[in-house]
Amino acid sequence: MKNADCILVDGSSYLYRAFHALPPLTTSKGQPTGAIKGVVNMLRSLRKDYPHSAMAVVFDAKGDTFRNVMYPEYKANRPPMPDELRSQVQPLHDIIRAMGLPLLIIDGVEADDVIGTLAMQARKHQQEVLVSTGDKDMAQLVGPHVTLVNTMTNTIMDREGVIEKFGIAPEQIVDYLALMGDKVDNIPGVDKCGPKTAVKWLQEYGTLENVMANADKIGGKIGENLRAALGFLPLSQQLASIKTDVALTQNWHDLQPTEPARDTLLALFTEMEFRSWISEINSGGSVIAALKEREKVQERGNMQDIFADPVAKESAAIAESASTTEAVTKVATENTAQYETITNMAELQRWIKKLEAANYFAFDTETDQLDYMQASIVGLSFAVASGEAAYVPVAHDYLGAPTQLSRSQTLQALKSILESEKNKKVMQHGKYDMNVLARAGIALRGVAYDTMMESYVIDSVATRHNMDALAQKYLDYTTVGFEDIAGKGANQLTFNQIDLEKASFYAAEDADITLRLHEALWPQLTAEPSLQSVFENIEIPLIPVLSKIERNGVLVDAKILHEHSIELGERMHQLTQKAFELAGQEFNLGSPKQLGEILYNKLQLPALKKTPTGQPSTAEAVLAELALDYPLPKVIMEYRGLSKLKSTYTDKLPQMIDATTGRVHTSYHQAVTATGRLSSSDPNLQNIPVRTEEGRRVRQAFIASRGYKILAADYSQIELRIMAHLSSDAGLCDAFAKGLDIHRATAAEVFGMELDKVTHEQRRSAKAINFGLIYGMSAFGLAKQLQIGRGQAQEYIDLYFSRYPGVLRYMEKTRHDAAEKGYVETLFGRRLYLPDINAKNGGVRQGAERTAINAPMQGTAADIIKRAMIDVDAWLRTSHIDARMIMQVHDELVFEVAENDVETLRVNIKNLMECAANLQVPLVVDAGVGNNWDEAH
Repeated sequence: MKNADCILVDGSSYLYRAFHALPPLTTSKGQPTGAIKGVVNMLRSLRKDYPHSAMAVVFDAKGDTFRNVMYPEYKANRPPMPDELRSQVQPLHDIIRAMGLPLLIIDGVEADDVIGTLAMQARKHQQEVLVSTGDKDMAQLVGPHVTLVNTMTNTIMDREGVIEKFGIAPEQIVDYLALMGDKVDNIPGVDKCGPKTAVKWLQEYGTLENVMANADKIGGKIGENLRAALGFLPLSQQLASIKTDVALTQNWHDLQPTEPARDTLLALFTEMEFRSWISEINSGGSVIAALKEREKVQERGNMQDIFADPVAKESAAIAESASTTEAVTKVATENTAQYETITNMAELQRWIKKLEAANYFAFDTETDQLDYMQASIVGLSFAVASGEAAYVPVAHDYLGAPTQLSRSQTLQALKSILESEKNKKVMQHGKYDMNVLARAGIALRGVAYDTMMESYVIDSVATRHNMDALAQKYLDYTTVGFEDIAGKGANQLTFNQIDLEKASFYAAEDADITLRLHEALWPQLTAEPSLQSVFENIEIPLIPVLSKIERNGVLVDAKILHEHSIELGERMHQLTQKAFELAGQEFNLGSPKQLGEILYNKLQLPALKKTPTGQPSTAEAVLAELALDYPLPKVIMEYRGLSKLKSTYTDKLPQMIDATTGRVHTSYHQAVTATGRLSSSDPNLQNIPVRTEEGRRVRQAFIASRGYKILAADYSQIELRIMAHLSSDAGLCDAFAKGLDIHRATAAEVFGMELDKVTHEQRRSAKAINFGLIYGMSAFGLAKQLQIGRGQAQEYIDLYFSRYPGVLRYMEKTRHDAAEKGYVETLFGRRLYLPDINAKNGGVRQGAERTAINAPMQGTAADIIKRAMIDVDAWLRTSHIDARMIMQVHDELVFEVAENDVETLRVNIKNLMECAANLQVPLVVDAGVGNNWDEAH
């Protein structure tokens, strides 16, 4: 589109994107300039492409907008602008004005609203409008004469483009945004409603209003969440709507660029030390037209060459001019990619020699599905240097597919190098490939680097750790997405159905970018020896251990679960009838609106909390508190708990049993939680209740094979023991050293009595204090949990700290150090960064302080059990006993062991787990045995 009459640039969107995407750059005096460079470069590119168009660059104004008046909590959770970015705003504005470009900042509204108003003005006059933005919210403006362009990726989106990208039309975007909500802007949406769900509803019902009208027809937990959101969805819709009638003193046709102020630009570029642009001006070059012609994208799959984009080129120039040593400079250069498609054995042998000669190489598999227990290999890709990669297709089977090497022939040729420890591999989420290869008879070894884990260990919370996100952050590179080559929705192709030319570029790029990411991330990791140790001694050795546990799977008795499901259904029916009786009428227990009317209008229960729109809340936390005093909320809580258990486990687990193995195979995730703890999905084993009878019934379905037993080994009070170690508190350490019941010992200390005089109620209070304080619980929270006065709760806390002063010193020192450093560390050097630790908002800051106190304990516990898993696996491989590790849940390892080997396993597992860390207090492991998981406790 080169005939735009009006260009409207979302300056705020690009400012943030340039700041986070491009390499950091500062002047010799320490002034940050990277974001300025990125935005100005983008503007120069636009002026070159559209030299005769009206144009404006629009930024958000400071202070509140009309949306804050409408909803005071709007953007309340958004962190303040980083100082490194704030210092670049005014110089950027000065440069834009000196370039002769109109710059608009309108009080009381956001940049989106100004752009929306100008776009509608121009559209009324049949003028072609191009909105330059990276903000998805702007898609609601697309229509006749209005198109979006993302200048940083050079992608253009018209009406068809919006439908292709989002699955809905532009006029549905506002409803789409309202349903999903926005955590950054604090716009409330439907809990757990992601893009797929929002699109599904809008495709079926057309509008938000129709979705709301049909809320009772939508089942499951997501239906409950939708009904809970009905009260505030209209407000969310208003907040997400771009205003198109802002009172402006300028019209679109007034936005005509003027000649650049050469002397002012020269002074500004000199201050910012933009050497290449200074040279342009001094040599008489045009500031606006100085950009070189973009190189054309090579034909390979018609994929865009991001390195031909001026922003990526400029990234390299920035890095070079600053003489930075960051590895990212190695990749932000002219594209020299040499991707090959290997279709005969001679070519494969030539590449095998390259792999053998390389110090390390990147490796990836392509499969026909994501389930590692079902996936078949479609191809393999390698990279030996930046831009030098190859793809070996082995199972593309669409009509007209070219001749390829056979899968068995290829794997046999690669088996030696893939199984070699000395040939070091670089991978991205290599555990998946390890599982797929294992099922194909290849024991993948030598995985020395995994870029997902490198990123996670460097900073677990700063970004997502998938390859696309990492490439954007560290390489300023937009990868080819799977949907770009496979389509999406019901018609999406599997990888074996994709045209080989497109598939080859996609797969080779995966390997290439993985290698480039490693070369960008590794220097950052090795700059911190403690982080390198966590990576090399914990996370990397754990990958093959988790892979093995996943493939081992766990035997599940579908009959037990089916019977349990029937019983749960009957119990839920009884609870429903009881609820009707207590309410005095029938109603939909899954409808928050109907429940609210019963609780607050009919029964006149106290409204403890309100929704954003002012309606009394029926959220779980509110019902839990009401349930302490009123019978109906208690019944509703029990009903919800059983409903969740039934839908998530007793109904679903039988469907997840693998047809080949007869077992359930979960997926463990190393790079999800902030603290280092593992999580699992499909199924989520971490959330099966352990303290309720119904939850234990679910665990009874996790059984051992005939002739085997289940052995469960669980760390006892590990976080309290870690607290004792970290705080060096004499009282806590002494209690653990003597093997005392720590909760009873705490009760004796706090209440000033002999151990044998402590009552059950006093022990319960001490347990709440012990665990509450390490999670940062306040006197208010403790009072609420123990159902006592706040003053009495504070007295308990004061007594606790007077008996355990080391704990108080540890907490105070941790808060101080965290505020100074911006992070806390585990015993083994894992870091958790705390971006809000110095927040001006007291509530936000206190939340970060609570995290600072707890994270070292949670993270150290995570490190300890990971170290134990590595040691246990190494012992099992050499012990010759018939046993396998089948689950890791919280602080527990679960094994399936032959009956004759139970005692040998119990003794050795207990010893290995208790020796996984050397603390001031003993680690204690309780190991139980049974025919099922519940019996083993």
